[in-house]
This record gives sequence, C-alpha cells and structure tokens, in this order.
Amino acid sequence: MEKLTGLRHLFMTIFLHNFATFMVIPAITDVTMAALCPGRDECSVAIYISGFQQAIIGLGSLVMMPLVGNLSDKYGRKALLTVPMILTVIPLAILAYSRSRSFFYAYCVFKILTAMFCEGSVHCLALAYVADNVPEGRRASVFGILSGVGSCAFVCGTLSTRFLSTASTFQVSAAMAMLSAVYMRIFLPESTVNNNLSTPIISEGKLDAIANPDEESHKKMQMFKTMPSIEDMLALLKSSLTFSQATIVSFFSNLADVGLHASLLYYLKARFHFSKNQFADLMVITGVAGTISQLLLMPILAPALGEERLLSIGLFFNCAHWLILLFYGRYLMQQLCSPCSLFFRSHVYGALYLNKLGHVSRGRLKGSFQA
Repeated sequence: MEKLTGLRHLFMTIFLHNFATFMVIPAITDVTMAALCPGRDECSVAIYISGFQQAIIGLGSLVMMPLVGNLSDKYGRKALLTVPMILTVIPLAILAYSRSRSFFYAYCVFKILTAMFCEGSVHCLALAYVADNVPEGRRASVFGILSGVGSCAFVCGTLSTRFLSTASTFQVSAAMAMLSAVYMRIFLPESTVNNNLSTPIISEGKLDAIANPDEESHKKMQMFKTMPSIEDMLALLKSSLTFSQATIVSFFSNLADVGLHASLLYYLKARFHFSKNQFADLMVITGVAGTISQLLLMPILAPALGEERLLSIGLFFNCAHWLILLFYGRYLMQQLCSPCSLFFRSHVYGALYLNKLGHVSRGRLKGSFQA
C-alpha cells in the first residue's frame, strides 16, 4: 500500500512538472522571434541559436545523465529529483519577469546550464522510481501509465496556453514548477535506501574485486563522488546485448525526432504564419491521441504482446511517420502518426532493458540510456 501511495504522488509530481515545462512550448517560438527578429516571421538566427542550444544541452546530458543515475543509486531518487525540479524554475522565472532581448539571452544561458542537468533527468529518475516499486511483470504497464500522465500534462499545459497571454504563460509555468518541487518534497516517499541498492554495473575485470569488499569500499565511494568514466560507460554497453541494441535504436530515433522538432515550429511560423494559439491547437491534438493510447492501450497490450513486439510496432509507426512526412509533408498527417510511434516507443525502451537487466543498479543504467 505504501508503494502504491508513492506511485500516486509520483504521478502527481510528474503531472505538475510536465504541465509547467510543456505549457511554454507553444509560446517560446513567438518569444524567440520577437526578441531576435521583431516583426518578422522568418529568422535564421533563431534556428541557429535553437540548434546550438540543443547541441550543447545534448553534449552536457551525455555526461550528466549517467552521473545523475549513479548518484540516485547512492543517495536516493527523491534527493536527486529535487535538484532538476528546482533548477527548472530559473529559466522560466527569467522569461516570466521580462521577454526583452537581454532577458532572452539570459534565458538562453541559464537554459543551457540547467538543461544539461535537468533535460531528461526527471523522466529518467521517475522510471527508476517505478522500477524500484513495481514487480518486473507489471513495469511496462506502469511505464505506460506514467507516460500517459505526462501526455495528459502536455494536453492540459498546451490547452491552458491557448487561453493565456504570453506573459501569463511564463508566470503560471514558473509557479507550477515551484509547486511541483514543493509537492514532491512534502508528499513523495523515498524509494531507495543504501541497504537495498543493487550492485552497479562494472566491467568484467572489476567483477573479481567484489570478492574483496573491504579493499574496494573506498574505491566505490570515490566512484559515486565522481563522474562515470568512458571505461565505465563502455563496460555498461558491453554488459548486455539487449541494452546496447536498445541504446543504438533509441539514439537514432531520438536524433531524428529532435532534429525535426527543433525546426518544425519555425517552419510553420514562416510558411503558415502560425502563432502561439495555432501551435497550442496542434499540440493538443497530438497530446490527446498520445494520452488515450498510453493510458488505455498500453496497459492492455503490454502484458499481452510483450515489450519486444511493442517496440517493433512503435518503430514501424515511426518509419511510417517519416515516410509520410517525406513524400507528403502534411503536418496533420504527421501528427496522426507521431502519437502512435511515441506511444509504443517512449516507455517500451525502459521496460525492455529494466526487465532484462533488473539485477543491476537501475538509476545508473537508466541515466546512461537516457544520455
């Protein structure tokens, strides 16, 4: 019962956090264009800056995500969730105060610095929290529910943006981000303690050293205090064929998705003169489809089909999504396929490798995969 209560509070925490972060997505394109190219619908500088942000954040996340997972195995999921949820407030508060060019540049700097730690870490730690509290056979279904809660927050956030001004959008977003951090600290119970931690993944050469715990205790403590080395990450990839294959598939899939989403909103603004409200309308369509599929279909299909088949179906829809975009280029058709691919892929990855590698340190494993 205590574990189920923890999951309810986790779902509420993720809902509030995602609500805060997603509701600014329809508005950020207009804010960027107004700050960098006022009065224009086309601005190559905005695309270059957005691409630069994504590149730096991605490189920083490559280093930080394994560290976040590693530290969560040592100090607990709740302690590590606190840091990114608080840091998320900073860039939102900057634009909530002002959206002039100088404040926008300050937002970009703080966004890069905070997102290197925050981008994906809340999602990563939430999955690790679920894996700590849910038996192996039910994880895929609960991952689907968690994803559905995130999609529901996406719908509610973007829908609220539709009825708010740009200034109010960022003010409400900053307030909701602070509320999510406070709620998590008050209500979410800790799921991981030192006595229950699994053995972290290490290379074959280090496995023999486990037989001498006294000699290795100091080294293990130092390992938790420092960033995982390239050797540790390579050993992690080599530790399981399932994990390495899932990592490769996830890398190329996310590479395509990020490249599309980084430029798509600017294309729509230049080509069709979209604004915040039109972006919100389209995102609500996507979010509703994703919420229905993840909350209703995935908990039913996951036990029946298994994670491997769901992943294959998700990749099929992802390929169909890209082929439709390539040959037709119609945004509405893309939106109809995108939720299907997202539904089958988003948390099937997590269920697949956490079930296959359930005996290892989950936080570190999930952090490395997320990176």
